[in-house]
Amino acid sequence: MELRQLLYFVATAEEGSFTRAAVRVHVAQPAISQQIAQLERELGDRLFDRSERRVRLTPAGEAFLPHARAALEAAGAGKDAVSSLRGELTGRLAIGAVPCPPDWLTERLADFRRRHPRVRLTLRTGDPQDLTAAVAGSVLDAAVIGLVGGRLPAGPAGQRLPAVLAAQDLEDEPLVVALAPGHRLAGASELSLRELRDEPVVTLVEGSGLRDVLESACAEAGFVPRVEAETDDLHSVADLVAHRFGVAVLPRSAARRTRRELVIAGLRDPGLRRSTALVWHRGRISLPGRAFLDLVEARETPARPG
Repeated sequence: MELRQLLYFVATAEEGSFTRAAVRVHVAQPAISQQIAQLERELGDRLFDRSERRVRLTPAGEAFLPHARAALEAAGAGKDAVSSLRGELTGRLAIGAVPCPPDWLTERLADFRRRHPRVRLTLRTGDPQDLTAAVAGSVLDAAVIGLVGGRLPAGPAGQRLPAVLAAQDLEDEPLVVALAPGHRLAGASELSLRELRDEPVVTLVEGSGLRDVLESACAEAGFVPRVEAETDDLHSVADLVAHRFGVAVLPRSAARRTRRELVIAGLRDPGLRRSTALVWHRGRISLPGRAFLDLVEARETPARPG
């Protein structure tokens, strides 16, 4: 069994096509087919169902795929370890983040890039639950997640983080109200949550930290928010507000960085905040991931209030 066979197998499984896999790994398609056929003979089972237009994994292929990926990752980590002995860091840094991540993250990634220019960066956004699972499964080196109510450690919907994960507080910022210019409430410097009771609301989809915070605060205030539009993208929330779909409660940094001209008002009664934390695996992390953590821990990070 050769590493190139595993590489071709994983590429074909992920692309669903021998042709696209060949383009991805820069070899001729017959070479892909030949090497995978040889791998199947060695394993004694077919890895792909070739009877349809799209190549699909067989049960044997599904069972073999995570092990092939792990072998390729281990080989890559070994290569990176040897390179590190020569004083150069290579490989891939995989970081996750909530939508519209805080400036803190992009600043640190820029610092990391200047120090380790040969490391490739993958930045993936998602909801806290998916990001936490990806870090726990070592798919991501670390992730910046939002915390509900500022509790640490706390995970999606108030659940505790898996014990294999460590966490560090990052930033804490207020949530504000975003309105379209000309809205009847646009002249207020501050608004209470109750003043939004009868307003159509634009927010993130269910399961997101921001949506959980909004719905919990409204429930405590004695009403259910009138969600007229929802999306999984924070920038799209601002776009919908600008087109008068409704008002939105957003992190202050996200409201300031929007592409749209919006009116921003402070939020009081209650004053809500978005807290973020960096999480990583306590026992398994790549060399680039460890270097990123060293960079983060070498800097002073803002303390979480309370």
